[in-house]
Amino acid sequence: MDQKTENDISYLIRGAIFKVFNELGPGLLESVYEAVLLYELEKQGLSVKRQVALPVFYDGIKLEIGFRLDLLVNDKVIIEIKSVETLAKVHHKQVLTYLKLSNLKLGILVNFNVENISKGIFRKVNGL
Repeated sequence: MDQKTENDISYLIRGAIFKVFNELGPGLLESVYEAVLLYELEKQGLSVKRQVALPVFYDGIKLEIGFRLDLLVNDKVIIEIKSVETLAKVHHKQVLTYLKLSNLKLGILVNFNVENISKGIFRKVNGL
C-alpha cells in the first residue's frame, strides 16, 4: 500500500513538471504536456490516471456532466494542465470545484505556456 502523502506526491509532480518544461518548453498543446507528464510520473512509480470522469451528485442523483480530471495521481492529487496566454480566475476556481466534487485535498494547476515554469504552478487545497 502506498503511503505517500499529498505533499510527497506534490513534490514529485513539481519535479516532473520542471523536467517536462525544460525538455519541451512553452507553447505546445495541453494534450502533449498531459501525455509526457503522465509518462514522467509513471516512471517515478506513481499511479496516474488520465481524463478521469468526475460525476456530480445533486439531490441524490449522479449526473454525468462531462467534467474530466486531466491527471489523477495515486488517487490523491489532481493535476489540471493548461497551455494558455494567461490563466483566468475560472481556471483556479475549476480546480477548487474539482477538489470539492471529488472530496480530494490537493490539486495542482499548471500553465505550461509561460517563460518561467515556477510562476506557472499553483497548489490548490481543499482542507489540507
